[in-house]
Amino acid sequence: MSIREQVEAMEARSLGPRACLSRNSKGRRQEEAPDLMRPCFQRDRDRVVHSKAFRRMAGKTQVFLAPIGDHYRTRMTHSIEVSQVGCAIARALHLNTMLVEAIAMGHDLGHTPFGHAGERTLRQLIPGGFHHARQTLRIVNETGRSGRGMNLSEEVIDGIAKHSKGKGKLITDNRATLALTLEGQVMRLADIIAYVNHDFDDARRAGLLAEDDLPLEVAEQLGRSHSQRLSTLVGDVVQASEACGLGRIHMSEPVVQALEAFRDFLYDRVYLTDAVTEDFDRAAGILNFLWEYFMADEARFEAEFDSRSSDEPHHQRVTDYITGMTDRFAIRLYERLFMPRAWSVF
Repeated sequence: MSIREQVEAMEARSLGPRACLSRNSKGRRQEEAPDLMRPCFQRDRDRVVHSKAFRRMAGKTQVFLAPIGDHYRTRMTHSIEVSQVGCAIARALHLNTMLVEAIAMGHDLGHTPFGHAGERTLRQLIPGGFHHARQTLRIVNETGRSGRGMNLSEEVIDGIAKHSKGKGKLITDNRATLALTLEGQVMRLADIIAYVNHDFDDARRAGLLAEDDLPLEVAEQLGRSHSQRLSTLVGDVVQASEACGLGRIHMSEPVVQALEAFRDFLYDRVYLTDAVTEDFDRAAGILNFLWEYFMADEARFEAEFDSRSSDEPHHQRVTDYITGMTDRFAIRLYERLFMPRAWSVF
């Protein structure tokens, strides 16, 4: 037996009956020979982590602009925290942690610079609109690995495609919004569990909130400290999912209501406040300028910024280029193109 086959056999012995086993994957869109050492979901995780798109997430905003401070979360640290939360849940439920990790590490690859403000800006500029989940799928299916696509397993692609929730209900009976695997459903809840807690932590660090600002219903139901809240939320997902026989990944009603209240509180007091949106309005201006500059002259864009041979429409190539930028790269490029050179020296 190869090392991969030994690991797959170990999975079959140790994971639960509802787990998605690596050897039972639906496979890839383009068939590939199996790796001698790594099961398919580990291979997918490695492809994501070794990609340029993943490395660039270290310079992309989560909530607070990355250049402001070293300790604020970025898209990369967010993805790592989502993976940790998801794997804790999956391990307790005897599910496939490697599948959870592959989805978690890849779910935000298509995010723009400047976080959700960048996404809102591009949604208005790009013909047909923009959504980071669609851009992520474009990266993993088409543009990643120098235009070959990452060719990830179908289960990983499905989990990435269905992770986004917006401000909608977290627990829904709409099967179209649920990942096909329990691991994908775990990741969907791990995403919000991670971000409400680390965004609250960052907001306190920024001086926008104090610990006592946490709504009473959230504090009483979930806990008053970061670790208490994470422990409560992870434990509740495990217990509620086991209680329904792992027919789906679930949460108890009191806890999910508190989690939704926590999310809504952050929208009101952090995400949409003047203190945060002021900087993002400036960031939106940068993206507007870059978009107009790139769209104005296709030949110049190809000669100076994107010389790849492609049959894609011009606006799609510009979209790919801008969404791939880090915050700092976008700012530096804006300064180089639009600011007097003497100003940018200081």
